[in-house]
Amino acid sequence: MKPKVEAKECIVQGIIETQGLCGVKKEKIKVHELLLKSGTNIGISPSEVRLLCSLEQPEPLWTVSLIGGALKGAASEQVAALVRNREDSKVSSNALRFFYALGYKLDHELLRVGFAFHIQRAVRITVSVTSVHKIPKLHAIDEAVPVAPGLQLVEVSAPSTSDNYHEAVQAISAFSEFLSPLLHLSKPGVTTGVVSTASGAAGSLISRGISKLT
Repeated sequence: MKPKVEAKECIVQGIIETQGLCGVKKEKIKVHELLLKSGTNIGISPSEVRLLCSLEQPEPLWTVSLIGGALKGAASEQVAALVRNREDSKVSSNALRFFYALGYKLDHELLRVGFAFHIQRAVRITVSVTSVHKIPKLHAIDEAVPVAPGLQLVEVSAPSTSDNYHEAVQAISAFSEFLSPLLHLSKPGVTTGVVSTASGAAGSLISRGISKLT
């Protein structure tokens, strides 16, 4: 019996001033993201899950995303992208109620609005360009307001496994160099190289991390 190969995600981020992109087939993004955290009564240590509700379809589509720890040590220092465990599963609209019943509590929620497109290199790269919105009241997505008006968060990511993440990182690194005249991309949480016109927004979006924008 073969051991299970862990699913991983390789990702870099950057900030860009609002502008259009031409020559690519874009998919609209409107995602309501909820971060849930468990209490001490669940498991040995607290855990968290992300519920993602895509609102671009006639019927909302729900996904539960489990994001694990990132690659650490010397191996992480030698790669240009953040490498972390990630598992995504489609769920029903009852997922939020289910996690509440398990004892999870809502930590924060936000709305992402923008677009994404895909590029095939050695791996399939996904580029998302979104404006991050704070939600002032519980589930009041119609009242969401931009965290940094006029600026957007760019994420370049690719799926991988523990066996081939180097290939994914190399593809992302090459694509990041291609985009370098337009913006600087780095590991989430690293602000070095962010374009000067976006330095203020970068401080709120990257150095603090999206999960803290509440």
